[in-house]
Amino acid sequence: MKIFNTLSRKKEELQTIEPMKIRMYVCGPTVYDFIHIGNARPMIVFDTFRRYMTFLGYEVNYVSNFTDIDDKIINRANELGISAEELANRFIDECKKDMQGMNVMPATTHPLATKEIDGMIKLIKDLVDKGYAYVAKDGTVYYDTTKFKNYGNLSHKNLDDLQSGFRNLKVSGEEDKKTFTDFVLWKPKKEGEPYWESPWGDGRPGWHTECCVMAPKYCNGTLDIHAGGEDLVFPHHENEIAQYEPLYGVPYAKYWMHNAFLNINNQKMSKSLGNFHTVRDVLEKFDGKVLRLFMLSTHYRAMLNFSFELMESSKASLERIENCVNNIKFILKNKGVTVVADTKLENIDDFNELVVDIKTDSELINGELEAFDRICEYIKEFFDKMDDDLNTADAETQVYEIVRVINQTVNENSSISFLNSSLLIVETLLNILGIDLNNITTVGSDIDETLIEKMILERAEAKKAKDFAKADEIRKNLLDMGIELEDTRQGVKWKKV
Repeated sequence: MKIFNTLSRKKEELQTIEPMKIRMYVCGPTVYDFIHIGNARPMIVFDTFRRYMTFLGYEVNYVSNFTDIDDKIINRANELGISAEELANRFIDECKKDMQGMNVMPATTHPLATKEIDGMIKLIKDLVDKGYAYVAKDGTVYYDTTKFKNYGNLSHKNLDDLQSGFRNLKVSGEEDKKTFTDFVLWKPKKEGEPYWESPWGDGRPGWHTECCVMAPKYCNGTLDIHAGGEDLVFPHHENEIAQYEPLYGVPYAKYWMHNAFLNINNQKMSKSLGNFHTVRDVLEKFDGKVLRLFMLSTHYRAMLNFSFELMESSKASLERIENCVNNIKFILKNKGVTVVADTKLENIDDFNELVVDIKTDSELINGELEAFDRICEYIKEFFDKMDDDLNTADAETQVYEIVRVINQTVNENSSISFLNSSLLIVETLLNILGIDLNNITTVGSDIDETLIEKMILERAEAKKAKDFAKADEIRKNLLDMGIELEDTRQGVKWKKV
């Protein structure tokens, strides 16, 4: 597995600190409102990375925080007349609902900044004691960027150039900074704000210090991978390194992965432009699988352009896959074969065993072995693309090719072995991408297959009794539930719309 390391600016072979274990930290959202689709991109991308590495046999300790104390949280809470804690807890819950809607797995640990204040105070004190930080007269603690010789290495910025660029950006209240690039580690309290006691007076930590404490604590030291959006490279991730490495004398993280920005109709997302979309807004219009398929249709390091037209295209692509899978299940059902709802293989060893078994299966008929040979070529390409810096865009293409071969091959005379194997292959590859065809993942929605089958049976009985009004009403009710019926010569098929 090769990944592009922002630190070295090149692809590197992944070599973890502990064999077959990954310590991974992904910066989470600041919870003052519903998350937007820009937040969704790193969530989906790095959740997919986690799923793939787990499939390959790695034990992934996946840590992603919630920033639950911040100026934005405090300001929004004051506007609403509630506490910052109440606001943050509300939107942590809402964020988790949206993550579930996108089929993003919960992290191994979701640390909260407010629960780690003691560790942050200790880190800041150690930095002051060792001369890497200084205390201003108002009790603000600043990090002295001139004391860390490697400052700027991650973002590939020269300190002198940075200071020159920052010279005109000095803001009110920062007059006591020694240099323009110095950043806040501890800020004194203001009236009406949450605060904690510290050696420098009541206040709260700076944002850059929060992750610097939570990441190594829950990942047990140096990280294998630190990830997030490219907007975090500087100053956030650069400042995390500056705090950790001088104190502990070891790398903060071996590899840095950053996803590129997301634009809306080729413009930067902005409320003032009227093109601001929350995940919740999108999930009210599209199944979460569509959003996920769309997000993975572009390489994570390339800029992604979002539009509802492009989402419709991803929806159509998903429907082609679903129709293929549903057709296989329909044929198997007619052959008297019970299909297990959650059909997928959990790891690469089981998957490889399936490929070996099917190639030697004597039940294959009428060109199925030749079709399977072509499928195996696309399977190999799928894994090659995933191994090449998580190229999900090209990996998706291999799934479409596999579906095409299956559609060309499968019919009512197909062998049970080929049908079952095809189903396992498609659903396993999709599961690696975090796409579960057996669930509707729109927020707040659910599907009851037993109820759907019962309604289809009632409709058939109504048609048999020539009660076409009732049959039409049942079809309409199903459509209102998001279920579309198709009458075929083999019987009634249904799909989610």
